Amino acid sequence: MRLLNLWPLLSAATLATAGQHLPPRNYTTHDYYAVHISPSTSPSELASHLGLTYEGPLSSLAEHHVFKAPKHENDIVDDAQQDLKRRRRKREVGLESHPLDGVRFTQKQKIKPRHWKRSVIPELPKRAGPPVTEAIKAQREVAKQLGIHDPIFEEQWHIFNVKTPGNDINVTGVWTQNITGKGVTACVVDDGLDYDSADLKANFFAEGSHDYNDHENLPTPKLSDDRHGTRCAGEIAAGRNDACGVGLAYDAKISGVRILSGDITDIDEALAINYMMQKNFIYSCSWGPPDDGKTMQAPGILIEKAMVTAVQQGRGGKGSIYVFAAGNGAASDDNCNFDGYTNSIYSITVGAIDKNNQHPYYSEACSAQLVVTYSSGGGDAIHTTDVGANKCTSSHGGTSAAGPIGVGVYALLLEARPDLTWRDVQWLTVLTAVQFDQPSDWAKTSLDRMYSHQFGYGKLDAWAIVEKAKDWKLVKPQAWFWSPWLHVKKEIPETDHGLASVFEVTADMLKEANFERVEHITLTMNVEHNRRGDLMVQLISPTGMVSHLSTARRDDEAPYGYIDWTFMSVAHWGESGIGNWTVIVKDVITGNLKKGVFVDWKLRLWGESIDASKAKLLPIPGEHDDDDHDKIDDHPAHTTVVSVPAGTKPTITAIPSDHPDRPVNQKPSQTLANGAQKSAVTSPSATASSSPAENFLPNPFPTFGVSKRTQIWIYGALSLIVVFIAALGTYLFVARRKRLRDSRDSYEFEVLDDVEDREDTGMLGAAAGRKKRARRGGELYDAFAGESDEDLISDEEGDEGPYRDRDGGRYNEKFDEGEEESEDGASSGSSAGKR
Repeated sequence: MRLLNLWPLLSAATLATAGQHLPPRNYTTHDYYAVHISPSTSPSELASHLGLTYEGPLSSLAEHHVFKAPKHENDIVDDAQQDLKRRRRKREVGLESHPLDGVRFTQKQKIKPRHWKRSVIPELPKRAGPPVTEAIKAQREVAKQLGIHDPIFEEQWHIFNVKTPGNDINVTGVWTQNITGKGVTACVVDDGLDYDSADLKANFFAEGSHDYNDHENLPTPKLSDDRHGTRCAGEIAAGRNDACGVGLAYDAKISGVRILSGDITDIDEALAINYMMQKNFIYSCSWGPPDDGKTMQAPGILIEKAMVTAVQQGRGGKGSIYVFAAGNGAASDDNCNFDGYTNSIYSITVGAIDKNNQHPYYSEACSAQLVVTYSSGGGDAIHTTDVGANKCTSSHGGTSAAGPIGVGVYALLLEARPDLTWRDVQWLTVLTAVQFDQPSDWAKTSLDRMYSHQFGYGKLDAWAIVEKAKDWKLVKPQAWFWSPWLHVKKEIPETDHGLASVFEVTADMLKEANFERVEHITLTMNVEHNRRGDLMVQLISPTGMVSHLSTARRDDEAPYGYIDWTFMSVAHWGESGIGNWTVIVKDVITGNLKKGVFVDWKLRLWGESIDASKAKLLPIPGEHDDDDHDKIDDHPAHTTVVSVPAGTKPTITAIPSDHPDRPVNQKPSQTLANGAQKSAVTSPSATASSSPAENFLPNPFPTFGVSKRTQIWIYGALSLIVVFIAALGTYLFVARRKRLRDSRDSYEFEVLDDVEDREDTGMLGAAAGRKKRARRGGELYDAFAGESDEDLISDEEGDEGPYRDRDGGRYNEKFDEGEEESEDGASSGSSAGKR
């Protein structure tokens, strides 16, 4: 009882400190529970009542605690809650206070599927040193000025590109201002960090490090493939010394949290991404769910709570910075909006470009991607630190390598302006990213910036972002507006058309929400479908800006659609939010008996508040936040069928020179997209005549590269020709038989003569006669050889012709031929599990 009275008096600091040092968890012998209880409830009393062992508070998540019990099948806490409810219904117990009444949330922990480390490590040939050019002279002059003697510095093209000058992170001008990451700590959440490396030892921050796989204080790499975290750390904060190269923030501190080398649960991951959040400023996360084009996975509720807590309380209330690699599944039709980590509003999602500013085949596109930076491709990769006392690598790649470059830039940014909030960092990224001359779906936003789903707002530029930050006025606190659940419950049409639902946001709604302008958009939706990979979702804002929230995935065979899935977009940054928001759902593969229903959706606008004094903190997310689907509101959505371009890919790319057989994605028409918006509000009559062809009939019938409407005319005309030929053949055949009957004597002589010939071979006359007539019928139709309906619609190169329409867009038939060559990227990502 005494413990019960003292419990509410324990300080938050005491809880946070205790939470960093929970006893090691043994998932082989014990099961663990994360339980959120009221402040007045004693965790020890609750443990005693349930027969559990109390382990301690769950770090920074207030009033969350960890309990354990020997391995068992049932859920002890939930079963006890249900039993108490049942007994109260039967009045077996009274309504007086009970220890279980204080339980607000409970979750029995399950071992999580392993995250994939997002790296691609190609084999590179040895190359001779570059000739001395003006660019190399400039590079060496910078190194001399800054006292950089690191042996592979001249190979670090992402820092100073001497072969294609300008295609680098543009950081040396920041260094010459003595901005090198001092006072900033970046934490690499990964598979460990070699703190004994000569390149990392001086900058290693042990206090901010931990191993949640082996439950030790130091994140020591132990497995044969525990190299990933060390390589990422080298990009960020490798020291200025005589080992390997330098990191972008070579005077920053670097810590490591190890989670990718063993089994973990949501408790471990929540602790990891919050670890020492007052001293770890930036978290580098180059991992995520499998990039296989068929996985759809989001962080659990404990991890969501941890991220919200970190952006509200981390770094002294300015917010922790999370940087996530976009993912390496582009060649598998994957999209980073199917990854609940990269599409979080609290994450900065970083994609990749190669040293030629081209899009590498692996880097995923999505509307949640904020920016890109350099990584492998174009015949080279990132040169950085490796595991070993003085070991380097020249083959770090994938979006795994792009993310840490972003972390290094943000470390420089926070040294220049330590007062920046997590949202200021995103604002500065949007306003300073550099557009470059590569084909994509670039579209101008309301901020007069260009946005592409493939490249975000462009490539990071260290000089530009630091210079912009020097006189940057901090944004006002966050505000948000949430629509009601908008009920559609209509079947998605099996045509070129999509199903559009429109919701109007008024100025009064946003004024009441204290909402001034948009930063992030999230859209939670439910769509029932027999094959998830056939679906495409677009969001069109009041300004006409189009977000491709979801694209079709050829390998996603899941027999259900989207279940309370939240998509995110940064493409509407800076808009007012007032007007009609239109969401379009399309089934891109028709005629395969896979049908679906657009059930409901909920729009959330996140952005800057009007009046900072009225701003409030977002409540920590709960388990049942989206359970109010059946609530009827006074603002229903208007729904109609609209014409949608058949292509589902939001980007078009040049084929990388080192992977000439990769598919080329189709670029959507901005005009058509805007037209689709107009149709959603007015009329469904508009058509997308210039959109890529989609099959009117199933394979092997070709599309002729035209729309379904034109295909109907073509096949109709062909059908009439076939009918005419068949009728003409029948007429000629009947006429010939009539002539033969009129001259029966000669006909019988001919047949008997034929029979005589065949009787010598033992054939029956009747059978021979039938065979003779069949042969002559064949000769009649031979007159039309090459003009049958099969010949008219067949393609000598194959049934499907030069293009195949598998996901609503058109892609090159060479993809299949190139699968073997492409396995280098895919298999290395799969076997090592890296981005």
